[in-house]
Amino acid sequence: MSKYDYLVVGSGLYGAVFAHEAAAAGKKVLVIDRRPNIAGNVYTEDVEKIHVHKYGAHIFHTNDGRVWGYVQKFATFNRFTNSPVANFHGELYSLPFNMYTFNKMWGVVTPEEAAEKIESQRREAGITESKNLEEQAISLVGTDIYEKLIKGYTEKQWGRPCTELPAFIIKRLPVRLTFDNNYFNALYQGIPVGGYTKMVAAMLGGAAVQSGEDFGKNAATVAANAHPCEAYGKDASNSGCGSIEVHVGVDFFDESGAPRKDLIALVDKVVYTGAIDAYFGYKLGYLEYRSVRFENELLDKPNFQGNAAVNYTDRETPWTRIIEHKWFEFGKDDEGNDIPKTVISREYSSEWKPGDEPYYPVNDEKNGKLYEEYKKLADAETGVIFGGRLGEYKYYDMDKVIASALDMCERELK
Repeated sequence: MSKYDYLVVGSGLYGAVFAHEAAAAGKKVLVIDRRPNIAGNVYTEDVEKIHVHKYGAHIFHTNDGRVWGYVQKFATFNRFTNSPVANFHGELYSLPFNMYTFNKMWGVVTPEEAAEKIESQRREAGITESKNLEEQAISLVGTDIYEKLIKGYTEKQWGRPCTELPAFIIKRLPVRLTFDNNYFNALYQGIPVGGYTKMVAAMLGGAAVQSGEDFGKNAATVAANAHPCEAYGKDASNSGCGSIEVHVGVDFFDESGAPRKDLIALVDKVVYTGAIDAYFGYKLGYLEYRSVRFENELLDKPNFQGNAAVNYTDRETPWTRIIEHKWFEFGKDDEGNDIPKTVISREYSSEWKPGDEPYYPVNDEKNGKLYEEYKKLADAETGVIFGGRLGEYKYYDMDKVIASALDMCERELK
């Protein structure tokens, strides 16, 4: 008889949502994570009372009322509005592209003038149907803005010429003939007060977060020793609290790269949120991902750049953007006091290679075909659910990850 109903591999949003719902349905759930912390890529680490987004900036935004209502159960969200700035060799422009951007770029004052300028540049470029990202971008905002504010940033981000990237990547870029500086056109937006780690801990029902140092030696014995822990999710509410056990620093794969038989023997079913090609030992070849390296600095000053995010859009600057984390929560600590120091993170994009963290699936035609072959293998794995950005090889926003997990819970848990 299995000790657990489910093994959830990965404690990010997909895994945490599934674990919560399964526990609420009376199931016993074991959650493991290879990293030394919970929350996956949304993990926030406290540095000088600043909630630092350790694996890149995450701003929650959604138009999905069901998802917004769901996350409200686990966190209070502040009113943060994402209004990044573009820096091109010291020239600063508003993002999203709006009337402030168009005025600075061209001197236009009215929406009609801006629209005429964009249309004239599209016609001059001879674009009738956008076949790639470059043509799509010029169609949306004209040649000048593309050359200064899109081309360099995008090619750094994806490591490919814009002419080789699919048009759909840029379609999510907001363009407005208004003076609205809100990057996300979403009904709901904000940052969890206290950070994302606290929110995910609440999803996990206040379960103990145990180190996995000894887990590989005797998984069944160590897993039986989990106990309530105030350090994570002290104020969490979960009708299934007590039926989730969490172990970090535990690798799902053995030394040969295969799923660990001792872990699988403990459970009835696996919920896997890692890279789908890794699960199958890359036997059909490697799916492509973009990885990110973060260079963090703690500065003894209250303000470095005056904004949470500044994108460096020229090709020469090696980093893609600088994040100043304190501005996600208006420069205040949890007690509402001004924070005298600041933490910045420079982000460097790179091609993924084995051993790196995979962040962004490269959803082009070649990788799409390879993923479909892996999906056929996944569909044949009757005891495994594949989910999340890596498990489904999709460029998901956070709300879409949660929606996907909830949909799976409805089908699986009924």
